[in-house]
Amino acid sequence: MSDFTDTEDASETDMAKQETEYTEIKEQMYQDKLAHLKKQLQQLQDGTLPEYIKKRRKIEQQYKERIRINEIWRDFELEVVEREYIKEKKATAKDFEEKKIDLKESLILEYEDKSKMIENERNSLDLTGSNFMLSDTLESKAPSTRRLRRRPNDPMPLPEKRRKASPDILLVLIDFYLDDADILDDLRIINKVSGKPFTKKITSSPPSPVENNSELKIEDGRLFYDKRWFHRNQPVFIEGKDIGKVNGVITAIGTQEIYVRKLSDNSKIKIYLSQLQKGRYILRRRQT
Repeated sequence: MSDFTDTEDASETDMAKQETEYTEIKEQMYQDKLAHLKKQLQQLQDGTLPEYIKKRRKIEQQYKERIRINEIWRDFELEVVEREYIKEKKATAKDFEEKKIDLKESLILEYEDKSKMIENERNSLDLTGSNFMLSDTLESKAPSTRRLRRRPNDPMPLPEKRRKASPDILLVLIDFYLDDADILDDLRIINKVSGKPFTKKITSSPPSPVENNSELKIEDGRLFYDKRWFHRNQPVFIEGKDIGKVNGVITAIGTQEIYVRKLSDNSKIKIYLSQLQKGRYILRRRQT
């Protein structure tokens, strides 16, 4: 019985000893692990932790790659902007030169028109002076007639009328650069001065399809005509009694007139809004 009791005591002592050893081993493992974690923390703070170094290198590579891509994109955007700037600069310079040429040509045409008007006025003044000189010349060169002695029973002779200038002679002096209406007005004045009534009737031509167009206007450098907008460099057809039907391009649009360049000889035509309003010229779009 005593032997069995001793065996149980020894067994309990061994178990207690094993538990103590297990606890010590567990404590040692905990201390080792804690020391290892503290060491890793210290390495992390110092920047020498291998895992940290590996991940940091990977992040740095990604950063460098993104920087490289961003620089490439920046250079591409700068190149695109530079090309657009050069293109816009050339277009602006070209437009500036075209506007200078159009302005110069429009001023030249305007001065030529004014010069023609002054020349026509001078010719009309010369025509009036020539009319009076011609009348005086015809009167001074009237043929002399012999007068017989009047008998007592003969009636009193009528006073001799002065010979007046023939309208056919006066027509030679008329400048036919004027319109029909202006020529007829001049004929009335000439015949009024010469004393012969003017009996020719003016035949009114039927109005054109776009005559009395109340919506004819120019706004923002564009012409609104026949319910359509016309702009500079617009291909058009022009119809008129003096020019027929020609192809042209609108080169400039002023405040009360437009300029059209004929494709046949590159000459320019100046057309006023009043001429379009009265139907002297008809403007149509032309497909290129």
